[in-house]
Amino acid sequence: NETPSRSGGYNWATMQNPRIDFPFDIRCYSPMNLTRKLLLTFMGALLAGPIHVRADGSSLTEKSNVLLICVDDLRPELGCYGNPHVASPNIDALALRGTRFTHHFVQSPTCGASRYALLTGQYGAGGNDALFQRARAAARRDPGVTWSMPGWFRKQGFQTLSIGKVSHHPGGRGGADWDDAEQIEMVSPEGDSSWTEHRMPVGPWQHPRGAMHGLARGEIRTKAGEMDVYQAVAGNDRLYPDGLTVDDATETIARLGNAGKPFLLAVGIIRPHLPFGAPSRFLEMIEGRTLPSIDHPQKPVGAMTWHKSGEFMKYNRWGRDPNRDAAFAEAVRRHYVACVGYADHLIGRLTSALDDAGLTGNTHIVVWGDHGWHLGEHAVWGKHTLFEESLRSPLIVVRANATHDQHVAKGIVETVDVFPTLCRLAGIAAPEGLVGRDLGSALDGRSLPEKNAFGYHRADLTTLRTPTHRLIWNRKTDERELYDRVVDADESTDVAAMNTSLVESLLTELKSRDARRQIFR
Repeated sequence: NETPSRSGGYNWATMQNPRIDFPFDIRCYSPMNLTRKLLLTFMGALLAGPIHVRADGSSLTEKSNVLLICVDDLRPELGCYGNPHVASPNIDALALRGTRFTHHFVQSPTCGASRYALLTGQYGAGGNDALFQRARAAARRDPGVTWSMPGWFRKQGFQTLSIGKVSHHPGGRGGADWDDAEQIEMVSPEGDSSWTEHRMPVGPWQHPRGAMHGLARGEIRTKAGEMDVYQAVAGNDRLYPDGLTVDDATETIARLGNAGKPFLLAVGIIRPHLPFGAPSRFLEMIEGRTLPSIDHPQKPVGAMTWHKSGEFMKYNRWGRDPNRDAAFAEAVRRHYVACVGYADHLIGRLTSALDDAGLTGNTHIVVWGDHGWHLGEHAVWGKHTLFEESLRSPLIVVRANATHDQHVAKGIVETVDVFPTLCRLAGIAAPEGLVGRDLGSALDGRSLPEKNAFGYHRADLTTLRTPTHRLIWNRKTDERELYDRVVDADESTDVAAMNTSLVESLLTELKSRDARRQIFR
């Protein structure tokens, strides 16, 4: 588990490789481990329990388990998304077994608001406090509070467990150090905790707030300007907080294998969130790999959603600016990719733990990025824009007992679609009132009906992404920007003034979506 696996040679552009006929990349395993993995996979299929056939012909185990893996700031820049400079063999192996969504869009380019959409299946407020606002509304029995994903699964008889950063605060608690047991981030409409267990192992980082931005060996962020923006230190997985999270999660998976009760286990991996710190072997893995040039690195003219990369710039950068220093920009990007390699390795440990526990045959796996991250595009280093780089993220769904599904879904999907999809997969009805849709047809390899993606940031900025255009609207000032992605995939030229009728048409849908947001005070 301490050695990163390597894979290569798969042609993701053509989706063809006749050498691979297994539900995983056999080059990632020794002969002994490969035999063991094959046996565990097929034994899991036999022991999964009674199979029920649905009206649409799909067969799923009744009340099967879910492993939901949430990765912070993860761009769709992985081997399976056509990026060979990134070492992501474990996520790539999951993509071979399941469905890879090429156009998944989050609802908001900031952690808390994006996770609100994932965990509630609703459009919500645009800030990181969105789930705490909902919790306070639930405490006063506000009728507008609907069921969350973990709350609903718990009501249906599931164990619901959260380890790491799943909601905005790792461990799901508030307070000065994010460890106050009286301030729970995820609550049901009835006021109790949505999770049966929610933990954040902190080790030398002392508390969840310390772990959130922790660097090697217990370094905690006090003043961002005194913490290096990137770092690579030799050591094992536990050198950084995510190693402790996955240790806890793998032990929990072993325990759940003997529990005799279905579970929803959500595991939150912080990297590649700032600061970019990972064990140095993951930086060494990409030595010699050429990074592609930065697309459209110029600052856009008059973009309402552009910003000065404040989150990134506040760290210690040794007086360097990646927009003016190509060597520094290269170093930043390499450390980001190293963090992705670290996260991928940890995901491999989680899937191996499922195999070891005999749970692969009855556990659906989802890998979800909470939003994207600019690495110099539009002269931005960070998230918090309504451009493609901030709002598009990976989504991979692997059905329980899948062998070699290898579907690629190219239609637009949203984060709010995950909740109803997981209900269907787990064998339970979805609660009423969810704004998303079940993605089951895509998991079967069929096309999804066309849909647009809605997004928002802060209280004023909203967007609608169609297959051909992006509209951005400032609800306070009524300013509009329109980008024609057919001829301007970079989203650099505003053509709203030349397409007023299209703007008005899209604005009608955008306002309708905006009116459905759950915003609690």
